[in-house]
Amino acid sequence: MSWLYTLAIILFVVIVYALVNALRFKKAVTSLTQEEFIEGYRKAQLIDVRETKEFDGGHILGARNLPSSQLRQRYKEIRPDKPVYLYCQNAGRSARAAMLLKKKGYDQVFQLQGGYKNWTGKIKSK
Repeated sequence: MSWLYTLAIILFVVIVYALVNALRFKKAVTSLTQEEFIEGYRKAQLIDVRETKEFDGGHILGARNLPSSQLRQRYKEIRPDKPVYLYCQNAGRSARAAMLLKKKGYDQVFQLQGGYKNWTGKIKSK
């Protein structure tokens, strides 16, 4: 019977952890629909946080690649005084990247809702 209590406690902790992270992600980044994203990304810094191989396979026209795995070392390449539009494949990595940028003092951070996989606008492929 004690293993049921232990399992219940572990399950409770996992659920609380997931909820706290979801709230942190929501606070760190504003998700934009594709239409909203298109309206503003030309006046912003458009950053693809996918890995280079994914970026080379196709990316939003005008985006530059700054892989999330390198962001901690390279975030200073992004200007803090201009809006930052982030995207990745599904929106998970871009949400984590947004949290990092918020911690570093970036105020205007946005991400593409649903990520690149849902993008129907102009793309460039190598």
